[in-house]
Amino acid sequence: MTIITGADELLDNEVYLDLRRQLNCRLYLKCEGFNFAGSVKVRPAAWMVATAQRDGLIGPGSVLVESSSGNLGVALAVIAAAKGLRFVCVTDPKCNPAAADLMRALGAEVVVVDEPDAAGGYLAARKARVRSLCAEDPSYVWLNQYENPANWVAHYENTAALIAKQFPRLDTLFIGTGTGGTLMGCARYFREHRPSVHIVAVDSVGSVNFSGAPGPRHIPGLGASTPMPLIDASLVDEVVRVREADAVRMCRRLASHGVLLGGSSGTVVGGATEWLKQHDSDRLTSVAIAPDLGERYMDTVYDDAWVDRHYGPGTQDLLENT
Repeated sequence: MTIITGADELLDNEVYLDLRRQLNCRLYLKCEGFNFAGSVKVRPAAWMVATAQRDGLIGPGSVLVESSSGNLGVALAVIAAAKGLRFVCVTDPKCNPAAADLMRALGAEVVVVDEPDAAGGYLAARKARVRSLCAEDPSYVWLNQYENPANWVAHYENTAALIAKQFPRLDTLFIGTGTGGTLMGCARYFREHRPSVHIVAVDSVGSVNFSGAPGPRHIPGLGASTPMPLIDASLVDEVVRVREADAVRMCRRLASHGVLLGGSSGTVVGGATEWLKQHDSDRLTSVAIAPDLGERYMDTVYDDAWVDRHYGPGTQDLLENT
């Protein structure tokens, strides 16, 4: 039995889903989301806040501020509420409405940036708003998930170590790529402790995390419109890119088996299963990290009108025939 005294203490879980029955594929899915934040982001959120407190950056009157498309914002809202801190999340119109509502319910202030940046995305615009808030009020503390090493250290110390413990003969690890925190923490851990493990980064088509031209993306969580400073491509063995329509298809396929996952998770599973089709998956022990569950995607990934609007008429027929 696990007993905790605050929501910020529940960070890890040991739930892995063997996907052979659902997808006829030898892949173990590390299911994140069984915590009060509902995603893997609770680990870097807790680690960044604890590190800032240890370093004296956060005091009694501090206001935490961060740019987020959703999951990290919810995670920071949980951590801040548990610690009695104020939190302001700067987000954009692509943030899932459910995520914004969750942050507000947890006492956070949500600031929505409506105008995209020069590249057509919102990341640079969100960062500019954060900098403006910090310049206006010295009590604001920007944790800066995009450059903060505590982002990846959290996964080095926790996520990767847990996977290594459960799978001593792991061959392949599939990790989604957003800010690069999960990817870099896991990649560094296995490079140091188990260098034989093949690290596969899963990214969205239209993301520039690993070069390429930016393109439209509608599912928050994975991908980036500008290169992420934390990412060191030399630590990655291979990159798999997944179209968002294929991520939606995977989400709905798994939902038909009772497994409701978020868009980021559908992307990772979609990339992993396609990669395994091209390799001898029966002899490999493979793990994929599912960053979140699906409840906060009801208005997007699981909404027929939203899917048709973003991926074109006829997408529903393709999904239903998969």
